[in-house]
Amino acid sequence: MKVIASSLRKGNVVEMDGKLYAVLKAENFHPGKGTPTTSVDMRRISDGVKVSERWRTTEMVEKATVDEREYDFLYEDGEGYHFMNPETYEQIAVSPDVVGEDKVFVEDGIKVYLRTFEGVAIAIELPQKVVVEITETEPVTKGQTASSSYKPAICSNGIRVLVPPHIGAGTRIVINTEDYSYVERAKD
Repeated sequence: MKVIASSLRKGNVVEMDGKLYAVLKAENFHPGKGTPTTSVDMRRISDGVKVSERWRTTEMVEKATVDEREYDFLYEDGEGYHFMNPETYEQIAVSPDVVGEDKVFVEDGIKVYLRTFEGVAIAIELPQKVVVEITETEPVTKGQTASSSYKPAICSNGIRVLVPPHIGAGTRIVINTEDYSYVERAKD
């Protein structure tokens, strides 16, 4: 299936020269002068080699047809990360290099979308927002209003995030998994 390059997102699978590539990062550049381009970092699925490619945003790219389903995370061991299809109870092991930097979000009870090609997991897509707990931050300053000043904080999974001044340690917050930015205080 052909799609325009600007529509590529993290987790998509692209076919080039008869090989499949999992998109790790896709950015669109719109310079004031000149042609807008899409810069894509990809990992070749067959051997794990990372490749960077740049296309004009309107160029057509071959998007591979892969199976995409929701899976529940079960556990991690020496083989990798194990997920289960909630409908068929079929389990699949995903290698650590497919999970990559997203491993900090893979914890009990998380539902992810796995893209599989011929029964092998090739890409993982996390929920856009996840709830984490703040373990460490500067103390709440009395009288400081929620202005544009954000302070650094460390979450329970080790990620550093900037939070508003009124957020203290032990608070559960919602963060965006794409850029690790603070969204809101958790509603639970």
